[in-house]
Amino acid sequence: MTNLLHPLPDASRGEVFENLLTRPGCRIERIVSLGQVTPPERPYVQPHDEWVLVLAGRAVVEAEGAATALSPGDWLLIPAGAAHRVTFTDPDAPTVWLAVHFG
Repeated sequence: MTNLLHPLPDASRGEVFENLLTRPGCRIERIVSLGQVTPPERPYVQPHDEWVLVLAGRAVVEAEGAATALSPGDWLLIPAGAAHRVTFTDPDAPTVWLAVHFG
């Protein structure tokens, strides 16, 4: 893959997760969302840090009791062990994330 925004996979039936690079202690992935959210009863809790950057679209991430709205260019660091969930992604246009998992 040489472009993170073109072509985009169809995410209308579910989020699409694609590993771009995997190395010991680090994984970089592209995530494409289209209206998907994390179920309230199943927040993500990961054993590693995750840094996310929104490249296109819009999203809201709730972590540690605070909601953060993200637009293109906005990024967020989610510490290891922090319960978090996506409470909004744009249902009308793809939200494209770049996620770096490390530590």
